[in-house]
Amino acid sequence: MSTVNNVTNNPVVQQLMQGSGSSASSSNNDSSVDGLEDRFLTLLVTQIQNQDPLNPMQNAELTSQLAQINTVKGIAGLNATMEKLLTSYSDALSMQSAALVGKNVLSAGNKLSLTEAGAIGGVNLAGAADQVTVTITSAAGAKVAEQKLGAQEAGVIDFYWDGKDLDGNAVAAGDYKFTVNATQEGKKVDATALQFGTVSALVRTASGFQLEIPGIGQVDFGSVQQIY
Repeated sequence: MSTVNNVTNNPVVQQLMQGSGSSASSSNNDSSVDGLEDRFLTLLVTQIQNQDPLNPMQNAELTSQLAQINTVKGIAGLNATMEKLLTSYSDALSMQSAALVGKNVLSAGNKLSLTEAGAIGGVNLAGAADQVTVTITSAAGAKVAEQKLGAQEAGVIDFYWDGKDLDGNAVAAGDYKFTVNATQEGKKVDATALQFGTVSALVRTASGFQLEIPGIGQVDFGSVQQIY
């Protein structure tokens, strides 16, 4: 922390940063980084030429200022490199997301869409469980069905619901919800509900790319847990 304070308190570095303020705001490329050293040397030579002959700059002070400008230039170069890496990562992420269009996925959520063919849902277990129970409810919160998935290893698993209620009667197609209860020797195991859907499009938003899933809406790429 003290090194940063020394850099910002140095008069030459302060002039350097003030002089580069306009260029930094208008350009963030490598040329602005390379220009830092030239501006620093110009200011340093001016400072030496106008120093008090009776109190000249000491070698240690000169060395310190040179080290500090290298630190400033290094930080500027690191920022430029990070921006390039983030741009490359964003491009790669968009390519990966585009490849999911038309794919079936399990993503974070507890919605269960029942059709005539039934419904598929999923669970992400934080640890192994000797009992996993899925409780299906109506939109109003009434219990409709229950499935015991038995013992399961940690990770993502899926399940199928045939659309029948607790009495074995077929229920109407539509949207339902489900919760998961997982235990290991009577102790709770963290379990995340996963909803099933088909990716129809890739949408660019202010926060990045989102996957459009009919019946669910926009889902973040990072919330996808399994691809079919």
